Amino acid sequence: MKLEEEKQSKEKEPKSDLKKMNKEEKKELTVQDLPGVGAATAEKLVDAGYSNIMAIAVASPGELVDAAGVSEASARKMINFARNKLDMGFESGEDLLKKRAKVEKIKTGSKSFDELLGGGFETASIVECFGEFGSGKTQLAHILAVNSQKQYPEAVTVYIDTENTFRPERIQQLAKGAGLDATKVLKNIKVARAYNSDHQMLLAEKIEDLITKQKFNVKVIVIDSLTAHFRAEFIGRGTLAERQQKLNKHMHVLLRLADMHNICVYVTNQVMAKPDMFFGDPTQAIGGHIVAHASTFRIYLRKGKKGSRVAKLVDSPNLPEGEAGFYIIEEGIKDFS
Repeated sequence: MKLEEEKQSKEKEPKSDLKKMNKEEKKELTVQDLPGVGAATAEKLVDAGYSNIMAIAVASPGELVDAAGVSEASARKMINFARNKLDMGFESGEDLLKKRAKVEKIKTGSKSFDELLGGGFETASIVECFGEFGSGKTQLAHILAVNSQKQYPEAVTVYIDTENTFRPERIQQLAKGAGLDATKVLKNIKVARAYNSDHQMLLAEKIEDLITKQKFNVKVIVIDSLTAHFRAEFIGRGTLAERQQKLNKHMHVLLRLADMHNICVYVTNQVMAKPDMFFGDPTQAIGGHIVAHASTFRIYLRKGKKGSRVAKLVDSPNLPEGEAGFYIIEEGIKDFS
């Protein structure tokens, strides 16, 4: 009996070892392990932002064709291989709840604003903030860049500036108000000025390099403003389809960054007045359904009484609509007393 038990235990051990090896192999798979991918193709994929198996698994064949110059059949083979290795498919709600536990909340400094957002600005999501000029959209972008470093030391903010609105002097004020070293805070904010929509899209795609190659701990991505260049370059109804197609691609790049790297993507948006609306607030965000559907949370900022600001949560996957009032002061944000 003892001999048989010893044999069975010996037979079990190699199987468990094999399972461990298989798991390790799955974890260690790189882009070069994809079928039909050599060193040159792998380099092209990595340079285009497809630096790991997950990035390949969630890509479309067309994206890989453009990135690496491979055939559509080869691209499909890569994607299918990556998806099989990652066991991508249906997951239980319980598994997704465990994943949601990794989501973090970046505080604004206003108790009422944080409560409105369920604890703060959520990572792994796109937060769209729209409102007229002077409503506080850019101020909120600066505050997020500082507060993320207050909560998470060494956190980096990537700031894509399309309207020349980033002000390092304002960061110094906010850092002082938060009790942080202003010089260190400024070093951890990577700013790039986008001069047109193509440049803006390229900069967003290059963020992957900051995370994977330069190993920056990116917590916040700011696009201020998301639609300014698109609005200026695509004029008239004849160009609307092309504009929306480009915006859609841009938003999906941002969504992938947010989801894969657990980042809060904060985008500001311009507004227009609907001339055919006779009752209620005629203010409407630019970008139409493309931006609205791609954004996880949508916040409408407006000016309140006596220099205050009011944030209205317009859309959220899990939170009710509501409003929060606050003041923007030199040190950051202050609640109504």
